[in-house]
Amino acid sequence: MKSILLIICFAICTTVFSQELEGSWILTHQNGVAITDQEYIKIYQDGYFAFGAKEVKGNKFLYAGGGEYNLEGNVYEEHLDFLTLDPEQIGTTNKYTLDFANDRLVISTKIKGEDLIEIWERLSQEEDDLTRNWVITGRKRGDKISEMTPGARRTVKILSGGRFQWIAFNSETKAFSGTGGGEYEAKDGKYIEKITFFSKDDSRVGAQLEFDYEVIDGKWHHSGLSSKGDPIYEIWSPYENAYKKKGN
Repeated sequence: MKSILLIICFAICTTVFSQELEGSWILTHQNGVAITDQEYIKIYQDGYFAFGAKEVKGNKFLYAGGGEYNLEGNVYEEHLDFLTLDPEQIGTTNKYTLDFANDRLVISTKIKGEDLIEIWERLSQEEDDLTRNWVITGRKRGDKISEMTPGARRTVKILSGGRFQWIAFNSETKAFSGTGGGEYEAKDGKYIEKITFFSKDDSRVGAQLEFDYEVIDGKWHHSGLSSKGDPIYEIWSPYENAYKKKGN
């Protein structure tokens, strides 16, 4: 009986920890040094994470990374789907120790014998109609909807804690096509995003775009004008429906 109770307690604690991770975070310190000239934003949702980094002055894009994560107790693992800083790590799993301190995360490990300690501060746990990890599965041109089956090549868009990030990449070839992200609001069928970083064009930072959205049968229908001013109609499906149920 005692063993069963311990197992139940462990499962509950793990679930609580995972829920506490979901939302948006900003890196404040690395190895005791305050991060002031760069901005790292990290988003957790539905067992997936993504981060984007830029220079504060000039908005120059720096790095991006992400993939699936797992947290059991204070053992935290990241399985990398994409990483611009070191593509050779794609497909590998890194293990860390994670501790919560109020609304802060302390993530630590050793890399090549050297300590790495990061402190992340929570930005928001805000949820809305579109809080989810999504993957694009369709586009509408005229009256015709063209569906696609995502594989190793995919475009993911993660939304949580009032922040969004999209990433286009190929997890098999390790090719990276681009990323962008920032702040968003989804309310009453209107989706508004403000770009805070963009790997392809730093000059787009600060732009605000407005779209119409509707969730139909669990899929996000997204329409409006792209950052280039072109009309778009996209269909996004929950990531776990496209991948996890297939065991990929």
